[in-house]
Amino acid sequence: MADLNDIAVFAKVAQFESFSRAAHALGMPVSTVSRKVSALEEQLGVTLLQRTTRKLTLTSQGRAYYQQCSEPLVQLEDAERVLVQAQRRPEGLLRISVPVIMGQEPFYDFISSFLKAFPQIQVDLVVTNVFLDLIAENVDVAIRFGELQDSSIIAQRIGKSVRYVVATPGYLGGRDRPAKPEDLARHRCVLMNGRNNEAEWHLVNGRRAVKIQVSGPIASRDFQAVSAFTYKGHGIGLLPSTYCDERIESGELVRLLPDWSSPEIFVHAVYQTRRFLPAKLQAFLDALKAWKSPLWIKLR
Repeated sequence: MADLNDIAVFAKVAQFESFSRAAHALGMPVSTVSRKVSALEEQLGVTLLQRTTRKLTLTSQGRAYYQQCSEPLVQLEDAERVLVQAQRRPEGLLRISVPVIMGQEPFYDFISSFLKAFPQIQVDLVVTNVFLDLIAENVDVAIRFGELQDSSIIAQRIGKSVRYVVATPGYLGGRDRPAKPEDLARHRCVLMNGRNNEAEWHLVNGRRAVKIQVSGPIASRDFQAVSAFTYKGHGIGLLPSTYCDERIESGELVRLLPDWSSPEIFVHAVYQTRRFLPAKLQAFLDALKAWKSPLWIKLR
């Protein structure tokens, strides 16, 4: 098959009926344009252009060939222009995967503001705790908490989360406060992802680490629900600092075991490649890093 670049050069010469004008439009030396057309004729075994010192004309075969290849070339140029524009302008479909914990009003408000700021972008939002294969599922970006298992993906840290042991003064009234992590096993706790209303809490204090089996009257997969029932005094909660800092300061919550907390959990935005990042994805990453999320602390 003939070289597509040679065909494109020939089409430009046929359009202008001039080597020099075609060379100017293509940004090539005239000698290069002439050589490429000659190479195409040699490849096809056909004379496409009649050359004289005064005039350049298409042969009948050249005209037929130009008519057949000009439209596909225009379509290729249009396709290339669309791709280049998509790289430069934030537009098109953006497929985003987030864990169930993010499927709540603050994140929906963030997505709403993002769509209003970039009206040429459409979002396909997948809310799931399954770690989707980004390539197989055609996912542009996923938000993931904790350690990353797949070393082939590109990851940007966008924040971190640490959780405190907290309870309301109402819950603590008439109860002994826990003096050490093991005391939590004797308390009612509000659980995140608890099975059969039991869960394991991992707490650290410097280099010391413990895992405590706790139980309680209610469990949920949603931090909004866990925090709400903790605020209502149904038990001790292990809540992100962003959910409880202000309430601790106001006295609505009491931080228990203040030397202990969960390990730091980093939050990542992961995507397929760092090369040729589409403008729509770059715009989303920039907005995500600027967003004050209730689920994590922004990195400095």
